[in-house]
Amino acid sequence: MRIKKYYILNRILLILLCTFSYACSLQAQDLHFSQFFNAPLTVNPANTGFIPDADYRIGVHYRDQWSSVLAAPYKTFSAFGDAQVLRNKIDNGWIGLGAYILSDVAGSGTLRSTQVYGSVAYHQMLGSGSLVTAGFNLGWVNKQVDASKLTFPDQFNGVFFDNTIHNPDDILSRSNFSFFDMQAGVNYAYFPTDKIYLNVGYSIQHVNRPQETFFDDNADDSRVSLRHIGFISAILKPDDKVILNPNAYFTTQAKATELMFGLNANYNLQGAGEKQLIMGLYYRWGDAAIAVAGFELDHIRFTFSYDITTSALSQFNNSQGASEFNLLKSGYYNDGGPKDALCPEF
Repeated sequence: MRIKKYYILNRILLILLCTFSYACSLQAQDLHFSQFFNAPLTVNPANTGFIPDADYRIGVHYRDQWSSVLAAPYKTFSAFGDAQVLRNKIDNGWIGLGAYILSDVAGSGTLRSTQVYGSVAYHQMLGSGSLVTAGFNLGWVNKQVDASKLTFPDQFNGVFFDNTIHNPDDILSRSNFSFFDMQAGVNYAYFPTDKIYLNVGYSIQHVNRPQETFFDDNADDSRVSLRHIGFISAILKPDDKVILNPNAYFTTQAKATELMFGLNANYNLQGAGEKQLIMGLYYRWGDAAIAVAGFELDHIRFTFSYDITTSALSQFNNSQGASEFNLLKSGYYNDGGPKDALCPEF
């Protein structure tokens, strides 16, 4: 009986910790994906039209977090598309146009976030071996919560939570709010040979510091903090069968930070890369190891990843963190499209 009570207590503590962590993230950390390398427009608006091996791409992304311990796990869905335009109109340059949507549902109170962004970027070649890019986006964000599903300390009568004791309307001034948001970023790419491609980028999100609160409060601490994101990546071709893609990503917002780094490897199964096997391994500092596996067929790529918790939370969730699915389609405007890819290809 003591063991069972201890187990139940641990589960309750974990749920409280997860809920508290997410509540803090409203002020400290935005939504994020472990497969950040497959969510280019959410990382940096300068990535819009920054497609080294195609003219356009469209993708969908799904993340399910803490489903092993929470009755209402955190679920995030994203869809995006971007393309290169005016490539024949601008001398050694082009415009990138794109858009993405994010939908996130979290917790028993069904905290829902919906984000819609449109982005534009300008890309300019510097000689034949490097490229510089600047971009920005504008977006609309809505957040809402079902207060009837929330529980408060004064509702607990020692046995269970009594929803008749407390009126959530006494706490929250509104159940939803919306605001406009702006982000900006820059990129630089260097590709001295057809076997080496290096890319580094930096972006700032929430440049306009919008207000985010369910309360009648105009205080500065209800404004969204600036979020800084930096990343570096490479595409290397050591031989005709293998392409390596190391990536590193760092972000900071308020007092929250996240550091991720790792490597993907593509193995050519057929011809000029019509079929590819993808394997990868990443590490989120102090939190989780991420295993990646995928398959690409004729420019349609499916990638699955799983977060294996390595922090103290692992004793509560049995190291079962989050799963992600990404589906990406890229291509040229016509079958005989440009073959002058900037990065290594099979």
